[in-house]
Amino acid sequence: MPASFRQVGEKQLPHEIVFMAWSPKRDLIALANKVGEVLLHRLANFQRVWSLPPNENTGKEVTSLAWRPDGKILAFGLSDTMRVILCDVEKPESLHTLTVSSPVACMHWMEITEENSALTSFYNTEDESNLLLPKLPALPKNYSATAKIFSEEKADEILKLLGDVRLNVLVLGGNSGAIEIYAYGMYKIATITEVTGSCLSLCMSNDLKSLSVVTEVAMNTTAPDVTYFQLDTSLLSNYLPEVTRMARKFTHISTLLQYLKLSLSCMCEAWEEILMQMDSRLTKFVQEKNTETSVQDEFMQLLLWGKASPELQALLMSQLTVKGLKKLGQSIESSYSSIQKLVISHLQSGSEALLYHLSELKGMALWKQKYKPLGLDSKKIEDAITAVGSFILKANELLQVIDSSMKNFKAFFRWLYVAMLRMSEDHVLPELNKMTQKDITFVADFLTEHFNEAPDLYDQKGKYFNVERVGQYLKDEDDHLMSPPNTEGNQWFNFLQSSVYLKESPLLFPYHPQKSLHFVKRQMQGIIDQCLQKPADIIGKSVQQAACLKLYKLSKSEESLPRLLKLPFLWNDKRAGLHYVMFTMLESSKSKVYVLRRPTDLSRSTTNGLLAIEFGNSLDSADESSNESFYCCLDAHFYDDETITVVLKDSAEQEGKDRILSQLSLSSVYIQKDAEKEFNLDSNQRVDEHTDDIPTNTVFLGNQWRVLENMKAQYVSVNGIRKVACVLSSNLRHVRVFEMDAEDDGEAEEEEEEEEVSHNFTGGEEELNQSAVNQDSTCSGALDAAEENEENESSLDS
Repeated sequence: MPASFRQVGEKQLPHEIVFMAWSPKRDLIALANKVGEVLLHRLANFQRVWSLPPNENTGKEVTSLAWRPDGKILAFGLSDTMRVILCDVEKPESLHTLTVSSPVACMHWMEITEENSALTSFYNTEDESNLLLPKLPALPKNYSATAKIFSEEKADEILKLLGDVRLNVLVLGGNSGAIEIYAYGMYKIATITEVTGSCLSLCMSNDLKSLSVVTEVAMNTTAPDVTYFQLDTSLLSNYLPEVTRMARKFTHISTLLQYLKLSLSCMCEAWEEILMQMDSRLTKFVQEKNTETSVQDEFMQLLLWGKASPELQALLMSQLTVKGLKKLGQSIESSYSSIQKLVISHLQSGSEALLYHLSELKGMALWKQKYKPLGLDSKKIEDAITAVGSFILKANELLQVIDSSMKNFKAFFRWLYVAMLRMSEDHVLPELNKMTQKDITFVADFLTEHFNEAPDLYDQKGKYFNVERVGQYLKDEDDHLMSPPNTEGNQWFNFLQSSVYLKESPLLFPYHPQKSLHFVKRQMQGIIDQCLQKPADIIGKSVQQAACLKLYKLSKSEESLPRLLKLPFLWNDKRAGLHYVMFTMLESSKSKVYVLRRPTDLSRSTTNGLLAIEFGNSLDSADESSNESFYCCLDAHFYDDETITVVLKDSAEQEGKDRILSQLSLSSVYIQKDAEKEFNLDSNQRVDEHTDDIPTNTVFLGNQWRVLENMKAQYVSVNGIRKVACVLSSNLRHVRVFEMDAEDDGEAEEEEEEEEVSHNFTGGEEELNQSAVNQDSTCSGALDAAEENEENESSLDS
């Protein structure tokens, strides 16, 4: 009897699916459709957990999907925005964004399983930064620019991004052939340009020794060639402990840079446009008044004699008004206080943590025997430390400007408020009417410094005044500050300028008095990016091509098929340390699947492990009446290290013949007698030119198959750890989900129900399901209703 492969879910979806990938740890499958949605579904009844619609910040053309090995983060690539988004599995929110140079055609995220004493010691040692540095305060939730990663008060979202201490790498393959490797999915450790063509599939070994890539190489006059490359990445493997430590440190730095960027965004939002009201009113006053008296003199006369010209009185009473002045004063106090708190609690704490990690990185770089081969440059790290110091100086300068402005505006508005009350002949409270000579002098100094007309400023910014001095620090512009700080009389500044030795001392952080905080932040970001980029270039250049094998020409029939879930497919056998590549050549051999096994010795011919598989005319090995093959493979994926899951169809596509889902054991493919079969091919020739010479095994499925009734199945996605499979139809909208290790159909129905409940909703591994249920009940009611409507409107294809 054939295997049951118990069906546990079926769905007709409203949009065509272009990618699907099972979570490595949970019964969850991620889908991407043609409209740019990324969806997460649960195994039980294929219930939706959440959906992430396309938007301007991410993109809408999904080209690849990959799960982090711990199943907590989902990565997907977007071709229209040239980005890779790291998304939280518990809620549809972007945690981190990578910008790439070309669209990502495929990606692979794997965890390093190699063990040695140095790595074990590092994994078991608590990060000293957690002990020495204070915890970064969460960013306020009331700013729209704040990413959710740093805004949750009770969740350590930063740690969620960093993941486990054990190294994991995200490998991205682009349409242009460039391959990028990111440690922890965030820090680029290698940029590889050794392959040509557009990447179709890639796979990195778990010890970082080699990288296998399948590409499509476009030809000028003929159809593209599909080629297999094997790359030697032994530098990463030889320096694995050093790579892990460096990557962990760089990931901390990347996270802190994002934290500072978001803190600065919050500060920009805290600054309000209403604070420019005084400047615009005074500029309009200059343009409309008829007298030759300067604005500064007009206010001085009001301060000294208590009398205002008719023009000034009209400005204050008609345009500014007593109510408007009071509102402006409250806005300035509130805005400045918020910015001041963000600088003190967020910018300073984040910058100090950044200095700590860069200083540790510099210490690592000075150990040249260990880290110089990886491209870690102590000079560039020193430049990065200096840039962070300059950023801290500029943040402190902003604090001084805020403190001075708050005192100035408070005294100025108090005096002006009383003067306007007198103009309107309103009652002035006794406590407001008291003004000492010191107060008068303070206001006079404020008027002298801030109320000078500047025609040059009008030419640049369209106004004559810059009374408000804080906003200029928050503008992301290359121009000089409109009103830089006054350094005249500053003894320390004058001492530095006059000292030949201290002026260019590397021990002192450079000071940029003419530049904004945003400008200094961008300068710091650029220097740190250069510091992070060099190891990726050095490691990328060390990667060498170990083997190259031309597989076949892309046939016309393949070009007509959707390009999303098709062979060739790569797999990494963790137990045996082998790479496999599976591919089909539809025109040349409709019924065969080719499996190429990489030898462990890179010096040997890769073709030594090439084998063709054809499926017998009967699914059961007991019936071998004919050697002719009637079944061909539509899609295949490695279920685990020993099993392949395949979707088969009748070669002649006979009427009434349903397609088949089956499990194929590798032991039945690579049997002992194949050791004597060797196929040697000239590297200049393609495999499809010698299909008759390739050793071929005819396999029968035994009882590991199931007929997919009333479904034109085309693709399959599997997870051997969770023992599940998802089959997708050729119209890309009909899916069925199966448990692959289910009991026979004859088991009691009650027992099956108990088993399903236990499998899907209990145990520590299924805590996400409960959180998803809670989320569905609170925020996904509309989604569930929409799904029900879609089901009612659609019927399953046949």
